[in-house]
Amino acid sequence: MSNIRPIRQNEIDLIHFLLSKLNLDPQDYPITEQVDEYEGGKMGSISLGGKVDAYDGDLIQAEYVDTDGTPVVITLTKDNQNHLLDLDFWKVDFSKLIDYPRPDQLIFSQKAD
Repeated sequence: MSNIRPIRQNEIDLIHFLLSKLNLDPQDYPITEQVDEYEGGKMGSISLGGKVDAYDGDLIQAEYVDTDGTPVVITLTKDNQNHLLDLDFWKVDFSKLIDYPRPDQLIFSQKAD
């Protein structure tokens, strides 16, 4: 069951920040105005309108520690036409995301170029 809603400003800000870490221009990766929440928005993952059957890889991955101390892995993906596919959140204990991360709270295990 889909849960379509308008994209939120904090989601746009996070996506733009992740793209900037890769020295990619957000203009080259337009963000849809409507997103589809996965799991009813429980963990924060959203579909950005790319073609799911054409997944072409992860652009960048970051980590965040939610307010309850639980690690969260955040991945921005794309399809094979270079459209944004997902902003995926995986909270390691599968619990609900408590606080949406700000860019300054992200941890990168590898330097993003």
